[in-house]
Amino acid sequence: MKRFLITCFTLIGLILQLQAQSCLGVTMKAGSGFELLNYNAKDKLTGRLLYTVKDVTNDNGTMVMKMEVQSFDAKDKPQMTNSYQCRCKGNEFMVDMSAMMATQDNPMMKDAKMTFTSNDLTYGDTYTVGSTLKDASLTGDGTVGGSMNVTYNLNLKNRKVASQESITVPAGTYNAYKVTADMSVATKTIVNLSFDFQTVSYRAPGVLWDIKTETYRKDKLMAYSVLSKVF
Repeated sequence: MKRFLITCFTLIGLILQLQAQSCLGVTMKAGSGFELLNYNAKDKLTGRLLYTVKDVTNDNGTMVMKMEVQSFDAKDKPQMTNSYQCRCKGNEFMVDMSAMMATQDNPMMKDAKMTFTSNDLTYGDTYTVGSTLKDASLTGDGTVGGSMNVTYNLNLKNRKVASQESITVPAGTYNAYKVTADMSVATKTIVNLSFDFQTVSYRAPGVLWDIKTETYRKDKLMAYSVLSKVF
């Protein structure tokens, strides 16, 4: 009987290890996640995004996290739900760039049937002021209305660790690193539309998610988001 109980406890321990895995020192398991609050340039709340880990698996030494993101408007009414993947291997945390599409309510792309290819957004477990990070991109091809061709290109370039500073958000106070980048977004249908932005994200060791993000156009703040909770 004693040997049976030991075997049962051993199996339970193995199951728990499979259900909760570590990415850059952060334990990941289904049901965990985080929340971002979105604001416009005038500090008015425009909505929130709720990210939840739905599943954690191991693919030949790479941790794969299936993520679900739910968006809510300023009155906290549900707007849409989408999914994407994150991967973790060694000292790299890689986010599928389709995550950026998943959080956008783009009327032009709403009814489009698209195939996307991601050059993932990559972060490490340490940061050094003055260092550069890998570029990231998302390309898509498809149709709108069943006949009109559409292409989509999103590029993040010149990613640099600009500084280190203390930053306070609803989720707490962090000794964070400021990562700057140039972002371009181009959509081609009957007409070509392209926009250039500057982005800022604040990252902290031991936290997989952005502490704060800011979006600028022509050096003018357009919107920002803050980490409100981690669960």
